[in-house]
Amino acid sequence: MSPKQESEGRLGRPPLGQGPRQLEGRVVAVTGAAMGIGRACAVLAARGGAKVAVCDIAEAEGERTVSEIVRAGGEAKFYRLDVAQETNVRDAFALVQTQLGPLYGLVNNAGIAGANRPTHELEEADWDRVLSVNLKGVFFCTKYALRQMLPNRSGSIVNLSSIYGLVSAPDVPPYHASKGAVRLMTKTDALLYAKEGIRVNSVHPGFIDTPMVQNYAKSLGDPAAVYDQLRRLHPMGRVGTAEEIASGVVFLLSDASSFMTGSELVIDGGYTCQ
Repeated sequence: MSPKQESEGRLGRPPLGQGPRQLEGRVVAVTGAAMGIGRACAVLAARGGAKVAVCDIAEAEGERTVSEIVRAGGEAKFYRLDVAQETNVRDAFALVQTQLGPLYGLVNNAGIAGANRPTHELEEADWDRVLSVNLKGVFFCTKYALRQMLPNRSGSIVNLSSIYGLVSAPDVPPYHASKGAVRLMTKTDALLYAKEGIRVNSVHPGFIDTPMVQNYAKSLGDPAAVYDQLRRLHPMGRVGTAEEIASGVVFLLSDASSFMTGSELVIDGGYTCQ
């Protein structure tokens, strides 16, 4: 059984409109929402009643995410967004405010893995590309989301870091650096905006069955063997699903986590316990 089949067999997907409506009427922007964890976050936020801004550079896949949400009775619009371009972020978020309303929630999910080479073989362009998306992108999106949240003294920002924002491994140095920085940025912004009614938390997934991990497995030549190795890395004996991460993200967006800010929600099948 493939990891994808294993995931779908274990975790059912009830249609939108079932379950608690903990984000009813709130506007939530999700970056990197065309596929993987971002797509799952957008779908689950809509299921919780949110009006979702599906933000990504992948237009066809992003529109499919919107169609899925709308067909199930939710509300969503697609916005083409390159998080590494400040003017694009500024203009897209302004359009979200005009069309859907001021942001209550932001999920900073957009990210790339980048070059898998040791530090002494990396080029400046390798470093800059990853940090531009994974770190500067979080800064830009947070900056312009906060400008909509501050007048309402209310909001929740969820930053997708990684297990590799907590521990490291001997590969992809720029990726690990970016995710560690996101972890500390989260805490700084949590302190800066706590008295303004805005919460900022980070989520730290283990290996999740997403296109990023699937491409990583393919790049090593034997995807089945790679997935077998990844399963062994996690004490629970499997990789996670995008929906499992989305459940944690929506919890942090919702009032169920109202006394949490600056926290690290680790969803990693026990990886970092070792």
